[in-house]
Amino acid sequence: MRNREDAEDALQDSFLNALVHIRNFEGRSSFSSWLTRIAINSALMKLRKHRACPEVSIKLPAGVSEDFVPHESADPGPDPEERFAQRQRDRMVAGAVRSLRPTLRQIIEVRQLQESSTRETARILRISTAAAKSRLYHARVALRRMPTFRAIGPRRVSRAA
Repeated sequence: MRNREDAEDALQDSFLNALVHIRNFEGRSSFSSWLTRIAINSALMKLRKHRACPEVSIKLPAGVSEDFVPHESADPGPDPEERFAQRQRDRMVAGAVRSLRPTLRQIIEVRQLQESSTRETARILRISTAAAKSRLYHARVALRRMPTFRAIGPRRVSRAA
């Protein structure tokens, strides 16, 4: 079981299961075989559960000072500075999209912001797929020409528009 506590838990679970299901013992095998199978199944269930969500020990290794931090998991999300910069970019993109003429703004809002496919966008706007592609192209070109998009950089433009 990899550690004593898990082995004890599995043993306790197996005895509890045996007690609960003692009426189901049919006598086709010896009692010890039946009890052993319950113990094995309890141990396997505990191992499966630990495989799904592994635990990390927080105990300090022997001989290590108290101020030693063995593992500090990093926050996978962006730091406050990155979040602020992203919000600024989002505001700039939203302002640039609002400044487009209505037909181009509409295509950007449906295609990019609602994450619709070109075919879905055309259907929603009641235009042909070719017209949707053309409007999307012209909207992207118009956005790239705006000074705010030049400040953001080309990588951000392709994602936003």
